[in-house]
Amino acid sequence: MDDITSKRLNGALHVPVLVIIEPHLLPRTCILNVLRRELADFEILDMATVRGLDCMSTRDVRLVLLSIADKPIGDPSVEDDLAFVAEHCPNAAVAILSNHDDEPTAQAAMQRGVRGFLPTSLPIEVVIAGLRLVLVGGVYRPLPVAEMNRMPGFDPPDARGLASAYLMNEAARAAIDRSGLTPREQHVLAELELGLPNKLIAAKLKLSESTVKMHIQHIMRKCAAHNRTEAVLRWRGRSLAQNRDHDPGTAPMPET
Repeated sequence: MDDITSKRLNGALHVPVLVIIEPHLLPRTCILNVLRRELADFEILDMATVRGLDCMSTRDVRLVLLSIADKPIGDPSVEDDLAFVAEHCPNAAVAILSNHDDEPTAQAAMQRGVRGFLPTSLPIEVVIAGLRLVLVGGVYRPLPVAEMNRMPGFDPPDARGLASAYLMNEAARAAIDRSGLTPREQHVLAELELGLPNKLIAAKLKLSESTVKMHIQHIMRKCAAHNRTEAVLRWRGRSLAQNRDHDPGTAPMPET
């Protein structure tokens, strides 16, 4: 083996990896192509089953996206797959792609250490946003759409707004970099990332709904966002940019 080939192989071993586990070729290929376009800093690998992970011990696997289709989280095959991932990729976060979007399924996934619960009913932009959140150490679990629509103060995600958050120009990013969130605004933002409506945020933080709305307006203004979902993604985009610019191995802390 010549020196050039050796350097290429050694370099590849240090590239962070995201693995897609999907038994069906067509959806697996579609997901693969989208993620390779959206997450260019990662090597995206695809496998039909988790058994392919047994040869990944030398790779820096950051996230495993496991498709379970219609299976419940408690299905023995899903339990076995999660255990296999934990054994062979102990440092990787796990996100589940499920055909279900009910609250019991989401809670069951979280109880098993899953960091991302992604119903197949979500727009692709939201799925990408959820994966980005998991990759920087967060947890993504949307509330069921039917339940969220019944909650007062819920602002449903706008897929176009989500897309524009990823495509924001340098001027918008610079404006966010110059801004800072107060500690209370950071608390509200953390609840927004969980998809909570104003009423639940107010109850959780022991604030009035009007105060929560005021904080959200301030967050949107500081992030140059048109809605709350875009504000969350722009703030996350800012954090990712700082992480790449300063220290790839350490997640940045929000400004205070």
